[in-house]
Amino acid sequence: MATNFESHLPIIDISPLLVKCDDSDMMEDAGVAEVVGKLDRACRNVGFFYVVGHGISESLMNKAKEMTHRFFELPYEEKLKIKITPAAGYRGYQRIGVNFTSGKQDFHEAIDCYREFKQGKYGETGEVLEGPNQWPENPQEYKELMEEYVKLCTDLSRNILRGISLALGGSPYEFEGEMVGDPFWVMRIIGYPGVHQENVIGCGAHTDYGLLTLINQDDDKTALQVKNLAGDWIPAIPIPGSFICNIGDMLKILTKGVYESTLHRVMNNSPLYRVCIAFFYETNFDALVEPLNIFKEKYPGDKRSQVTKRVVYGEHLVNKVQTTFANLVEHI
Repeated sequence: MATNFESHLPIIDISPLLVKCDDSDMMEDAGVAEVVGKLDRACRNVGFFYVVGHGISESLMNKAKEMTHRFFELPYEEKLKIKITPAAGYRGYQRIGVNFTSGKQDFHEAIDCYREFKQGKYGETGEVLEGPNQWPENPQEYKELMEEYVKLCTDLSRNILRGISLALGGSPYEFEGEMVGDPFWVMRIIGYPGVHQENVIGCGAHTDYGLLTLINQDDDKTALQVKNLAGDWIPAIPIPGSFICNIGDMLKILTKGVYESTLHRVMNNSPLYRVCIAFFYETNFDALVEPLNIFKEKYPGDKRSQVTKRVVYGEHLVNKVQTTFANLVEHI
């Protein structure tokens, strides 16, 4: 678990980093150095932070949420036209109650999407997730909007990771090349129905299993909670126009445990329907994820940097997906 923090997640304006994002000497800029320091403190102490000044328009973020609300308002039979199945590469719509976290049923519905790739590119492991993403015909232009959204989130995630790489004492590009030069991504477009009782588990406590997550949530409902070292659940109160960013298990491994993923959950307490779009930026699908040499050398005696786990990301992802949807055929 990340270091203790009190009642607020840090807010980081990353605009200076974006201005210099393609400059290998960006750390010489005072504004970049300040952002890098804030990223380091947030990743060490919290594992979660708000991102502002990110360059993605608030109107586009809101439009994505508005169109998502319109989809989830459709009749169940209409949503099932893009239902998730193993044959569809676990892509598409899942009804309420299909998703499980740590063996417990979650109270949400969702559209699951993955980066598309050529058949056979990742061998037998990749076959499980092969296929095109399933997009509804209604609302119109939803596919086009969300594909543009994914491109923007991919670029933003890459630039945040360049700042994190600098924060760890490396070059801006430690997380690129063979490890993240051809990044995979996952996107979960989630709908949480309104409830008329307290503390309904929309999504159970978990850490994310990728590199970096960008969360775009409704501005008028607080449901996401982050756990601190004292065991308290801290509400991640929405800030309009911001993303909530958190680090995942793969980043923990790559940094040799210097940065650790943090438990979080979603608790529904509102009678209003809530939408959240979670974009997960990942390593290359076939990357062997293990501590990078620079972090082995830089933190040899750090008591927190004792992670020696090695995992092939694609195998890890497929195992998680198949475990989550073990009873998929029965439920859909």
